[in-house]
Amino acid sequence: MNKIVKISEVKLNPNNPRLIKDDKFKKLVQSVKDFPEMLNIRPIVVNQDMIILGGNMRFKACKEAGLKEIPVIITDLTEEQQREFLIKDNTSGGEWDWNMLANEWDAEQLNDWGLDVWQQAPEIDYDILNDDDVSDQLEDMTNGVKKAIQIEFEAEHYEDAYALVKFWRERESYVGGMIMEYLKAEKEKI
Repeated sequence: MNKIVKISEVKLNPNNPRLIKDDKFKKLVQSVKDFPEMLNIRPIVVNQDMIILGGNMRFKACKEAGLKEIPVIITDLTEEQQREFLIKDNTSGGEWDWNMLANEWDAEQLNDWGLDVWQQAPEIDYDILNDDDVSDQLEDMTNGVKKAIQIEFEAEHYEDAYALVKFWRERESYVGGMIMEYLKAEKEKI
């Protein structure tokens, strides 16, 4: 059912893993100011409790733009359909809250819905690393030849880059962590 409601009646979805930051959000706010009619063409989608299923960022932009009323479509979807809608409605543009996706969503289901998230790290056959290679790597690390990985990014993406590095450091199954554990074990043997 399509309806015009007071913006205060609509609630952000706490499970929405989608973000639009900084410049992109400012552009969205400006587009709402410049072309508010687009909201009639693409209303905010809410459930029966007025919690947003589609359009969280447009809703935030509407608030920022000072709108008092917004068009909504009220749906009657099951819980599972609502979760699926959250992802399928957000497969292009903006940025994702990768932490929320990793902790609260099923990766296989996200991939099925069209969101390319992550894949399990491949199994490593440690037998392919010969002892000479490991010794050379350990020697390079000990002598300060290899101590860091440099990642280049624009200054405004520092927080995203930091979050991504932190995300992977906290995962024991990622390739780098497995290699580091192997190297630590090899170093203890020496």
